[in-house]
Amino acid sequence: MDYKKIFNEKLISPKQAAGLVKDGMKIDYGWAAGMCQTFDKALAKDLDRLNEIQVSCGVILWKPAIFDADLDGKKIIWNSYHSGGPDRKRINAGEGGFYVPLRYSEVPRWIRENIDIDIAVVVATPMNKHGYFNFGISASHQMAVIEKAKKVIIEVNENVPYCQGGMEHEISVNDVDYIIESGNPPLVEIPEGAFTDVDRKVANLIVEEIPNGATLQLGIGGMPNAVGSLIAESDLKDLGVHTEMYVDGFVDMTLKGKVTGAKKNIDRFRQVYAFAAGSKKLYDFLDNNSEAMAAPVDYTNSAATCAQIDNFISINNAVNIDLYGQVSSESSGLKHISGAGGQFDFTLGAYLSKGGKAFICLSSQFANKKTNKNESRIVPQFDYGTAITIPRPCTHYLVTEYGKFNCKGRSTWERAEGIINLAAPEFRDDLIKEAEKLNIWRHSNKR
Repeated sequence: MDYKKIFNEKLISPKQAAGLVKDGMKIDYGWAAGMCQTFDKALAKDLDRLNEIQVSCGVILWKPAIFDADLDGKKIIWNSYHSGGPDRKRINAGEGGFYVPLRYSEVPRWIRENIDIDIAVVVATPMNKHGYFNFGISASHQMAVIEKAKKVIIEVNENVPYCQGGMEHEISVNDVDYIIESGNPPLVEIPEGAFTDVDRKVANLIVEEIPNGATLQLGIGGMPNAVGSLIAESDLKDLGVHTEMYVDGFVDMTLKGKVTGAKKNIDRFRQVYAFAAGSKKLYDFLDNNSEAMAAPVDYTNSAATCAQIDNFISINNAVNIDLYGQVSSESSGLKHISGAGGQFDFTLGAYLSKGGKAFICLSSQFANKKTNKNESRIVPQFDYGTAITIPRPCTHYLVTEYGKFNCKGRSTWERAEGIINLAAPEFRDDLIKEAEKLNIWRHSNKR
């Protein structure tokens, strides 16, 4: 079969691709660092003729061109599976931006069973000699999107690393409707962040809980990455990786010889992930690396999958926790921040794992820029509208720079005492008073 001939027959310009969009269509933009760029710019230039276009995406790392072309949100309805800085403002303003509340692991099934997609734009590697495009760093739920899309457009980018996978990580040119060439813009990078003293204190408390041979999941943010950095310098060995997002910390651990995957019960010797985002060092590391395995998110994030892996260690951030042990990682009051992601699944899956542990980490306080005062991240009760990401029966370990506390099986008064001890000292007396009002404080509790 002449794959190059088929490729050329399906090749169109970005302007022609944008011209396929009609009023009321549903378009999928891809995911994270794999969000389309060339098609987005072409569509932004063509918005004047269009109305009520629904665009889906998630974990975006830069502002789409269609945002600036539709400042009042009248042309584009933006549906985010997991928001970040570039679309958070749009969602909170209610100007054509909305969050889709789903556990990340549910996204493929929900797409396959519940929605129609008119156009899927898939950023991929150049076609190989067998006629296949590789999804690169965004396998995630890409195949589910393709299966439901009426038209599939491949946006070819030579800078996308070829990421080896286990399943649902490539598509044949025969299953593609159109192809556009992107001009090969560089992948957007997340700089390797500097770690604060608080990050390091929290990371140290977690690292001492990790045994040799454990399998790790690291979430987004400074603290999980600080854990990865400390592990790279530790004496730990034979670690495994099974995660939602592949981050630079895993590269550091691998290059220092800490990761072998030899003790994993499944996918031995493979580092499994749904998508990746980070520095160029990370993208280069993943390129054609047989040690790494891209897989769909309903596999990576499934609690049932995690439960099969002994000593599964899950490490994630939070915005706030309350005295009942509930965790909020999505919003603060009515202010939307991110999304449910895989936090609930990994918390449950880690506890179901033999020897597994799930850690939620956060700084004890933050500086409120509006009041110019420090406020506690540990609160008696959440503000009105706050989304609960992890309900109290599922919470395992909570960690701040002041210590760690295992919530499992603890009564409400035991939880109140343990969680207050994680707060900054200057907030503890007020938290005790509030705990008394909530009837979750005993006279014998430590003060």
